Amino acid sequence: MKKRLSFCAFALIAAITGKANAAVFYPTDFTLANGLEVVVVPNHLSPVVSQMVWYKVGAADEAAGKNGLAHYLEHLMFRGTANIPPDEFSRQIAAQGGEDNAFTAYDYTAYFEEVSADHLSMIMQMEADRMHNLIITPETADPELKVVLDERQQRTDNEPDGRFVERLDNQFMPHYAYGRPVIGWKREIEKLSAVDAQKFYQSHYAPNNAVVIISGDVKAEEVMRLAAATFGSVPRGDIAPRHVFAAAPEPKTHDFTQKDAGVEQPQIIWRFAAPSYATQKTNEAYANEVLVSVLDDGEVGALYQKLVDGQNIASGIETGYDPDARGETSFTIAAVPRPTVGYKKLQQALRATLKDMAQKGLDEKTVDDAKQRLQRSAIFAREGLMMPGYAFGMALTTGHKVEDVEAWPDRINAVTTEQVNAALRALASTTRQTMGALLPDSRATQAQREAAQPILGHSVGIR
Repeated sequence: MKKRLSFCAFALIAAITGKANAAVFYPTDFTLANGLEVVVVPNHLSPVVSQMVWYKVGAADEAAGKNGLAHYLEHLMFRGTANIPPDEFSRQIAAQGGEDNAFTAYDYTAYFEEVSADHLSMIMQMEADRMHNLIITPETADPELKVVLDERQQRTDNEPDGRFVERLDNQFMPHYAYGRPVIGWKREIEKLSAVDAQKFYQSHYAPNNAVVIISGDVKAEEVMRLAAATFGSVPRGDIAPRHVFAAAPEPKTHDFTQKDAGVEQPQIIWRFAAPSYATQKTNEAYANEVLVSVLDDGEVGALYQKLVDGQNIASGIETGYDPDARGETSFTIAAVPRPTVGYKKLQQALRATLKDMAQKGLDEKTVDDAKQRLQRSAIFAREGLMMPGYAFGMALTTGHKVEDVEAWPDRINAVTTEQVNAALRALASTTRQTMGALLPDSRATQAQREAAQPILGHSVGIR
C-alpha cells in the first residue's frame, strides 16, 4: 500500500456500494473455469481503463497472534516474481503514464491500476503473474516488515487520532475481529515472518478466491478473451475457510476519555453495534443507510440542523455505517464541539437529541427526501471510473452477488418510514455502544504538544 484512502473516501465508497441498477452500470459478469469471477462495466467517456483485483481475505481472517498479516502480505505483493523484479510492478505502470495502488480492510484486500485502455492486457498479465508466482524470501520480507512497523508508528503510535480510534474500536468490540487494528498490534507485527506471509499467500491468494472488476473504455467480449488468456492460466488453489463471526460482545466500557498532548480541539466518536447486510433479519441494514442520510447529509442532516445550526454547540457532525461487513458492524456518530463549548455538554446534547428524535419519530417527508438523495447518488456512480470496482468488489467479497448491487435502488425505495424509525429507536436504546472523547491534555507543555504531533512520512493504504 502506497497511499492511504482517507476515512471520508471510504465513507463515500460505502455510501454508494450497491447503489446501482442495470440502468447505471450495465455489468457483464462471467466466471472462468478456475473459479475467478470477472465483472465488466464499459464506460467510454475517455480512453482509460481501471482494473481492480479483490481477494476474499482481510484482517478479520487472520489467525490468533498474527494480527497485521493480511496488510503485511499486501506490502509483499509489490516485492516481485520471477518475471517482475521487486518494486518493478509500479515502475512499469508509471512508465506507461498509469497509476496503481492497494489497500487492506477487515474483509478484503484489493489491488488496482488505472492505465490507457490499450494497456489493459499488460496489467491483466501482471496481476495474474503475482496472483500465483509471488516470491517471498527473508531478503525481501524482513525489510518490508520494518516498513510496516514504520507505517504503524507514523499513522497510529505518533498520531493522536490513530491512538484514540484504535482504543475506541478495541473498547467497543473487544475479542472481536473488528476490534483489532487492520494494520496490526505492534507486538504481533514484530513477530511476523516470511514463512507466515508465504502460508497466508498460499491459503488465500488464488483465482477461486478473487474477483476482478474491469471498468472503462472496453468491450466485454475483449475482456473475456484477455481474462481467459491471462488469469485463466492461473490454477485453482486450496483455500482456507474464512473467519466465522458470532454476535459482537458487549463493549468493555460505554464511556471513556483519552487525553493527548497532541490534541488541540476535543472530538467525540460514538459507536453503536448494528446489523450488516449479512446479519440483518429483514431490512435493517437498508433502513440504517437511510437513517445515515437523515442524520448527516451536509447542512440538511438532522443532527447538523439541531446541534450546529440550532443549539450552536457543535462545529461539525459526521456519521458512518458499513453495511457490507460480514459480521455485525458499527453505526458511528462523530462530533466536534465549538471552541467555547465543553465536550460534556455536547455529549449530553447528542444523547438527548437522539433520544428525543427516537421518541418523536421521523416524518414521512424526511425519510422520503433521504431516500431520494441516496437513489440520486447511484446516478453519479456511473461517471466515476473506479466506482463500479468499489461497488462490486466490496459486495462480491462479502458474500453478495452482482444482482444485489444492481437491486440496491429498489431495496432503498422499499424502506418504510416505520423501518427507519425502528432503526433509530434501536440506536437510541441499545446498551451495545461506546462513546469516546479525545481531549487536549492541559497539563502538557508546549514542547510536549509539539513532540506529540504526527511524524510526516510516505502515505500508505490501510482502511
